Amino acid sequence: MAALAAELAAAQTKLWVETLVVGLNLCPFAKRELVKDRIRFQVSAATTEEQLIADLEGELILLGDRPAIETTLLIHPWVLTDFFSYHRFLPWANRLLTQLGLKGAYQIASFHPQYQFSHSADEDVANYTNRSPHPMLHLIREASLARAIANYPDVEGIPERNIATLERLGKDRVLALLGQCVGGDWGEAGG
Repeated sequence: MAALAAELAAAQTKLWVETLVVGLNLCPFAKRELVKDRIRFQVSAATTEEQLIADLEGELILLGDRPAIETTLLIHPWVLTDFFSYHRFLPWANRLLTQLGLKGAYQIASFHPQYQFSHSADEDVANYTNRSPHPMLHLIREASLARAIANYPDVEGIPERNIATLERLGKDRVLALLGQCVGGDWGEAGG
């Protein structure tokens, strides 16, 4: 049963990447890696923060050993399901990079079903740029990101363009797309 739940979480996350992240061009760097099958969708069985830190360490080591994997989405559906707890956990995750001597080699981006930018209302459509089917830690190779940024015009404008894209679509359409990713009503599954 747990294996089926993990497979479902990975499939929902991959569909989210295909539909929203790549489909709406929220991350202009993701399509290439998705097409080349260089994104690792890894589901953690962690139910505690300590277990998640151990899984995060394992994924960072794996990335170091397997350069064919460009980026990892460490999906953790059974821990840090509350955004406040998740947000408090992020400094721990970044401290692990420092402890492992990997600060500057990797960075961790954050996605969560209840993601909320500071100084924004919960239902602000801008939050949906970082709302995902499940809580996850996105492990990014710094060198690859630097190369992608160097070859992309107006990187600074990406967040504003993403917000404008979601505002044009409207919240109902964004929720419908997210619902398609989870196979039901986003309100029941996400934020």
